[in-house]
Amino acid sequence: MDDLDRLVDKLDLEAKVRLVTGATVWRTAAEPAIGLEPMATSDGPAGVRGEGWDERRTSLSLPSATALAATWDESLARSMGELLADEARRKGVHVVLAPTLNLHRSPLGGRHFECYSEDPLLTGRIGAAMIAGIQSRGVAATAKHYVANDSETDRLTLDARVEERTLREVYLAPFEAAVRAGVWVVMSAYNGVNGPTMSENPLLAEPLKGEWGFDGVVVSDWGAVRSTVASARAAQDLAMPGPESPWGAALVAAVRAGEVPESAIDDKVRRLLRLATRVGALSTAPASPMAAASSRDRALLRRVAAASTVLLRNKGALLPLDPHNLARVAVIGPHAAHPRIQGGGSAGVYPESPVTPLDGLRTALYGRAEVHHAPGVHLDGPPAPLDTTTARNPRTGEPGLLVRLLDAAGAEIHAEHRLSGRLPEPGGPIDEAATVEISALLPDAEGSWDVAAAGWGRLHLTVNGRTVIDETVPRHTDDPATVHLAPPYRTTRITLSPTDLADPAHPAEPAHPAEPADPTAGPTAGPTAGPTAGPTAGLTAGLTADRVARHHGGDPATGLAGWRGVELVLRRELVPGGGRACVLAAAPAPLDAAAAMAAAVEAARASEVAVVVVGTTEQAEGEGVDRETLALPGAQDALVSAVAAVNPATIVVVNSGGPVAMPWREEVAAVLVGWFPGEEGGNGLADVLLGRAEPGGRLPTTWADRALTSTTPRDGVLVYAEGPHIGYRGWLREQEPPVYWFGHGLGYTSWAYEELWVPERVVPDRPVRVHVRVRNTGPRPGREVVQVYLSRPHDGDRWLAGFAAVTAEPGERAEVVVELPARAFQHWAGAWCTAEGEVRVRAGRSAADLPLDAAMTVAYG
Repeated sequence: MDDLDRLVDKLDLEAKVRLVTGATVWRTAAEPAIGLEPMATSDGPAGVRGEGWDERRTSLSLPSATALAATWDESLARSMGELLADEARRKGVHVVLAPTLNLHRSPLGGRHFECYSEDPLLTGRIGAAMIAGIQSRGVAATAKHYVANDSETDRLTLDARVEERTLREVYLAPFEAAVRAGVWVVMSAYNGVNGPTMSENPLLAEPLKGEWGFDGVVVSDWGAVRSTVASARAAQDLAMPGPESPWGAALVAAVRAGEVPESAIDDKVRRLLRLATRVGALSTAPASPMAAASSRDRALLRRVAAASTVLLRNKGALLPLDPHNLARVAVIGPHAAHPRIQGGGSAGVYPESPVTPLDGLRTALYGRAEVHHAPGVHLDGPPAPLDTTTARNPRTGEPGLLVRLLDAAGAEIHAEHRLSGRLPEPGGPIDEAATVEISALLPDAEGSWDVAAAGWGRLHLTVNGRTVIDETVPRHTDDPATVHLAPPYRTTRITLSPTDLADPAHPAEPAHPAEPADPTAGPTAGPTAGPTAGPTAGLTAGLTADRVARHHGGDPATGLAGWRGVELVLRRELVPGGGRACVLAAAPAPLDAAAAMAAAVEAARASEVAVVVVGTTEQAEGEGVDRETLALPGAQDALVSAVAAVNPATIVVVNSGGPVAMPWREEVAAVLVGWFPGEEGGNGLADVLLGRAEPGGRLPTTWADRALTSTTPRDGVLVYAEGPHIGYRGWLREQEPPVYWFGHGLGYTSWAYEELWVPERVVPDRPVRVHVRVRNTGPRPGREVVQVYLSRPHDGDRWLAGFAAVTAEPGERAEVVVELPARAFQHWAGAWCTAEGEVRVRAGRSAADLPLDAAMTVAYG
């Protein structure tokens, strides 16, 4: 009997079941009798938020998973894992819920920014490197979401029908790589696969724990355990969250009734204790505290942002720009000043100090060139949540907002200063409250404004005491990401004039009384989705500081004296099952569309270079909903074409997590994909544009103007009818090629592929090494990702078998060794089999650009 068995034997059944059922939303249970501390979990993979959503406790925002995969660099992936682990330890987290190893089966997948790529080999290698980095610091990584959780539509309930060969060769492959890398936790997905939901699925036992030998913990996705007996009898180990759960007392009763063997519970507890040993939760020595994020961490994020940037087009070698030849640069587009640095949803964090593309270029060109910004277009959607740059606390005058918790009688039981109007989790004794109130003062609030509120249940928003939104929003989904993170918005437009109010409790009547939004419209999922346009309300602005402060029980001398503003107050009644999230948002109404476009075109015309930053919105690309189209939202395509028509030196930067359609790609000089680059994205982009760093990225997924596969189930079933032919493997079967192939990326130099050496004959079930010689034929040092693909004669299929990077100076030759694993030659037919005969080996720069070709024979004996 080992030490873990002895600890398990000390526990009674109730204690065992308590350990395998979450104690809170983010923590496992403690057991002082055996020295077990609670283990804290936190979402990832683009940062470690910690146990709570609080903008006052910031986190480093890392480049998205698609960006990291675009580096094709396992050393950088390991470094990102180490950084995640350091962030986890800084926040007291034992288990990071990352990496996501699902695949880009369709470019319409809404959450693909959180997944690495369309290819199982690339996903497995980058994911394994991330896992190694995280766990090297004594923090557990979590391979998720096991398995076939590759789309968001009906993700809680869909049944993915995947034939066995495709499942083994494609979708299970990255998870097998994670287990071989020693991952400590695997998360079971919401969906079913070939029938049973994953928390009850036989795939948890075989191949995960049996054939692969996984000795860690299988944790459920949050709320994915929906049964007592079936999930407990399966190889599911930990049901999260808690304490309410289908396990708990019901599982104790099931064991005593003989429906679940106690030995199954013992195995779950043993695995949990093994995890606790690995992360230090069974150690008597306290973990050493971690220092705050350092400049070295930010330098790493900046380096990865540049290394992940993919140069798709560079007509006339416009890039890199020479800053000495620039006098005026136009930076255009709504994403230039307000980019998406992260995908959001459960992967979102509150960043420390994000750098926008506009900030990065202004800093890099300071003292050399003028940088002018023009948004060009307005993207539909509700206004941004209020923050320290747009609002003041009515009680104290500090930049930010006032949040109060009220009891059923309306009495204040808690108040606090907050920095954001987006509150997934208001602080204080929230369980004792009946209402959450957010209030803020808007400075310089004359003119037309869009104001918005978000949350489930009744929303009551007033502006200077006048009701502008009063609506009850029913919950329409059980998806926890939507319930807790993305409540629907209600938006209305108001007009403010600079007239003082005599009393904030008795405002002047508006010229056009507002009406509540249409309750029959129904809420729309998405963090900024579903705005309901209300009528324009004419309101008076200019609450004096003393009246506002005294109205909230404060002192006007604390920072508001002599200051005027407009007061917004949102009250959201808390309802059972409605989550705690609420949002107060406001922004000046957008300018005339034609005028905004004309201003952008004129800025481009007057500049040597125009950098246009375009991208997706949270409505178009986010957790909980798949994309309906690959087209950029709003008039962004028209903006690019208009700018390109007046400035031949137009550079487009795409700020998205996955592919978008680019109908203007031949009209512009250069196209860069910047992904969701994390908080150092603006600096990394400036480094690339000005040649301080090479755009080192290669596409981890194929970019096309249309999708080959659907993400929409029929009658609850999503059939993977394409088999293994996703991404580039699917496009190889099409008559028309995609826009840019998997693996494509140009860099700032050129390469010649000169020779490929392969062994003439190889033995099955052993790795094979091939040698590729390349030469840097361009004017700059560079890094090339050499990709090797295999195929069978008379078979149109082709698959990535290996890759390796090489660096060389101008004119220099370099030789790289690419190891092809034995699995690259195998197929699944009830077991892994290797077919004898000829195999074609191709090497090059992408799935379609493969100038070197050789043959080898696979044979026994």
